Amino acid sequence: MKKNTLTLGLGLCALAPLPALAQDALMLDEIVASAGLIPVEVNRTGATVETLDQDEIAEGGQDVGQTLARLPGVSLTSNGGLGTTSTLRLRGLGGSYIGVRIDGMDISDPSSTQTAFNFGTLTAGLPDRIEVLKGAQSALYGSSAIAGVVDITTWRPETLGFSGAASVEVGSYGTSSGTLNLGQMSERGEIALSYSHVTTDGFSARNTDTEDDGFEQDLLTLYAAYDVTDTLRLGFSALYSDGTSDFDRSATDPTGSLDETRKGLRAFAQFTTGAVEHEFAVSRVQTNRFDAGGFTRKFQGDRTKVDYLGTTDLGTAAKLAFGAEWSEEKATLDGTRISADSSAVFSEVQYAASDAIDLSFSLRYDAYSDFDNQLSGRGALAWRMRDDLILRAVLGTGYRAPSLYERFGPFGTPTLSPETSRSAEIGIEKRYDNGSFAKATVFYAEIDDLIDYDFGLSAYNQVPGTTRSSGIELSGRYALSDTLAVFGNYTYTDATNPGGRALRVPRNDLIVGVEATLSDRLKGQMSVQRVTGQVDYTTYPTVDALDDYTLVNAGVSYDFTDRAQGYLRVENLLDEEYEPLRGYNASGRALYVGLRASF
Repeated sequence: MKKNTLTLGLGLCALAPLPALAQDALMLDEIVASAGLIPVEVNRTGATVETLDQDEIAEGGQDVGQTLARLPGVSLTSNGGLGTTSTLRLRGLGGSYIGVRIDGMDISDPSSTQTAFNFGTLTAGLPDRIEVLKGAQSALYGSSAIAGVVDITTWRPETLGFSGAASVEVGSYGTSSGTLNLGQMSERGEIALSYSHVTTDGFSARNTDTEDDGFEQDLLTLYAAYDVTDTLRLGFSALYSDGTSDFDRSATDPTGSLDETRKGLRAFAQFTTGAVEHEFAVSRVQTNRFDAGGFTRKFQGDRTKVDYLGTTDLGTAAKLAFGAEWSEEKATLDGTRISADSSAVFSEVQYAASDAIDLSFSLRYDAYSDFDNQLSGRGALAWRMRDDLILRAVLGTGYRAPSLYERFGPFGTPTLSPETSRSAEIGIEKRYDNGSFAKATVFYAEIDDLIDYDFGLSAYNQVPGTTRSSGIELSGRYALSDTLAVFGNYTYTDATNPGGRALRVPRNDLIVGVEATLSDRLKGQMSVQRVTGQVDYTTYPTVDALDDYTLVNAGVSYDFTDRAQGYLRVENLLDEEYEPLRGYNASGRALYVGLRASF
């Protein structure tokens, strides 16, 4: 019944600067939970899934969005440093097209302009494992999954009895952080508690002043599950975060400050009747934001969801998943309340056509009260042509429902219809000895009925034309010896919308690096990232190119014992000056040192 969420999958170590991923990425019997309604071995799914474990997340630094941006096909745009508004993009498509879940809870904010998650507040103390599922996934996850899904799991104990982990880090810009994990596991259940605190003085978000924009946040998560009987398991997960981030409100006003609190609770029951395994869950997530000087000062977004999933075997070669979901979204904008609800039914069949070929077919129907209902589908193929060669292919459709703000906010248009999409991808992966591999994936997506702000109407409106994003992802690793390896990934993205080139999407994103085991206890790595071909507004509506840039990152770690490690990390080693978007600063050279231990 319980999903095996201990994933290390094929995400392909295209996470360039993180050596552990490159070493473990070929454990192809591992399970991924996000690629289907039924958890599946990574070499038996046609979907593209990148996976990060706790060590890789920690080695990437406090800004998890920046760590994710080192994966092929992933980029990030930030309005400054840690804690500021940050938009993740998958294959050129932005945050409103990406579903985000933490421990099964949908945590995107229904009160934001477009329903999305701010990755600027996602720090390394929260996730223990991340799966990035790319491509249209509305057949599995409904609205806002046209580009993919980021699925996050918090820390869990891995051994019977009491266990835990702790980490501390200090570094540039007055940054310090600490995380404590405590857990207890028995034969019948487990409980896990995590607390994290991070604070930084930061640097000026805009390049028109020198005033620092700081960030401080506390995070608390709790998870528990217990086998009441051999056929019944009950559990819950809870999340609380509270943070304050400074930002530059304009080129002449550096006084912005945003308070944000997020609370989430999910309870579930997993049980078996006959040949069918069931999971019933109820969740509630609330996001509160307060901006004392904003056009809208108080934002509150609430999402309540009730869902059911059943799974069963259809003989020896096929599995069936089926379910239903009800969801209600509410937004309160300076006391004005707006809401909408929807319901859905869905199913998926996973079929082993032969020892070498696996197929999956997913279908979902979403019903809305005040605009057209949506039917989404996905078909995926994994063909193991040889033991060391896998071909993958996916076709899918998706949609994004207009947000509450786009429909009923101060500039809303109640008659908006959903955006609709179609996507396809095909990829091949070749594996070699010693953890070496090469992988290539070609992707294409198009979106109709784009929703954007219409300056002529002073309101949100459907934009005629089609948004397109296409390109290729390449990644690989080659072991020169038992102690030395080179790795890299490259993404070419051609993203356009009815207005021309998509803003802030790199045309070319290249990472190359080397990792080395210097002694039994000492390891090191260095990577170089080259980003070119981005465009952004100069003065609206004029668009011009942003400067290309090159980043060098390096780090070393030393194992004091099997359970304690010290590390040093240097970000932007050559102190490159560049604009992540027009008029904003990025971090200069920054040094961080830390300790991690488990017990």
